[in-house]
Amino acid sequence: MISTQSGSLRLFRFAGIQVYLHWSWFVVALIELSSRAKQYGSPFWNVAEYLALFAIVLLHEFGHALACRSVGGKAEQIVLWPLGGIAFVSPPMRPGAVLWSIAAGPLVNVVLAPILFGLVWLGSHLGWTETMPDLTSFVFAVAITNAVLLVFNLMPVYPLDGGQIVQSLLWFWLGRARSLFVSAILGLVGVSALGVYALWRQSLWYGFMALFLGQRCLAGLRYARGLSALAKVPRHPGFACPSCHEPPPGGPMWLCGSCGQRFNPFSTAAVCPHCSTRQPATMCAFCGVENPIEAWSASSPAAGVPPVIDV
Repeated sequence: MISTQSGSLRLFRFAGIQVYLHWSWFVVALIELSSRAKQYGSPFWNVAEYLALFAIVLLHEFGHALACRSVGGKAEQIVLWPLGGIAFVSPPMRPGAVLWSIAAGPLVNVVLAPILFGLVWLGSHLGWTETMPDLTSFVFAVAITNAVLLVFNLMPVYPLDGGQIVQSLLWFWLGRARSLFVSAILGLVGVSALGVYALWRQSLWYGFMALFLGQRCLAGLRYARGLSALAKVPRHPGFACPSCHEPPPGGPMWLCGSCGQRFNPFSTAAVCPHCSTRQPATMCAFCGVENPIEAWSASSPAAGVPPVIDV
């Protein structure tokens, strides 16, 4: 995961969402601009094309973030970097909520596609090819870029949007852990194909992409195994996460922020028994969202969840 504080430039804040730009974006921008310098009659259009790519990716990520908020999730940061963008979203851990949060990103590109290709069609009928060739090339390049980003993101390779959409759909039938496991395996198959393609084309860029996606797939596999193991741990029946409504597992599984010792905050009202420090918030082991211990409402345990044994 990219750090938003290390190596990133804070750009602006919109609708409560902070946007960052990773320093490596500038390096790749210089390489891309220099390699495409002869495409237009003026370097202005090269810069405009790259900024248009920046805008499309940003709109895509805002699609994820705003959709996540619409279903009650949290979305406060977006990081743009050479491989695209990352919206740090935490939707409620329900398959429908996660599906909408992921699908909304590509839907932005779907909306943009007829607008951009409509401009291409309009330009061809108004004679822009002869009167404004640079503008014609620019509009066509932006339309193609948006289409390529849409198709690429919808590839069923985890953790691309397409792979996460597949995982969300499988979640309805297989559950969260098993659907993530299946999606990560499918992702590794796709990454292997991308790696072969990178070798065939001798492309460092595709090779780097395959390496990055492969690492995320392996991380997904580890997380799926962790979720499967966690599901077998006895739970505290008197508490539920305010975000995903899962009863917390029992046992000393949380680290004290002061002394680093493990303890069970649900048995001690979030007070560490080793150093007597009260923890301001407790992280959910299932969705990763932190909430004060008071927000963990007393509720009946989920169906089929064994009650906690340790007190």
